[in-house]
Amino acid sequence: MREKGFGQAKRVHPHAWLWEPLESDATFVLGAMFGTKVVYLGGRLMLCFSAKAEPWRGLLVCTERENHESLLALFPSLSPHPILPKWLYLPEAADDFERVAEQLVRLARERDPRIGVVPRPKRSRRA
Repeated sequence: MREKGFGQAKRVHPHAWLWEPLESDATFVLGAMFGTKVVYLGGRLMLCFSAKAEPWRGLLVCTERENHESLLALFPSLSPHPILPKWLYLPEAADDFERVAEQLVRLARERDPRIGVVPRPKRSRRA
């Protein structure tokens, strides 16, 4: 009898190439959140990669609202996410998606203080 999953190709996230440069960071953690992939660096939630239907197809930049203005000035393709406006969104359909996404990953790797939020502690569940 074959082992379950043997011979099946593993599905690769379409944006995995973006977080791969971050994997060498000793504090890198790749997590899952609401069907997306999220990157933590130094304990901070930095970037969220989503490959669903719009408006969940692209890159979300985890940031505080006071950083929006400077990031929007630097990257005009960003906009507040229509459902999660506390974070900025770069849609995959943007003409400059690849270039801007790579620049945002670089800023995250360099620990730009405008990128990243301290995640809330998880609430304990009662039985």
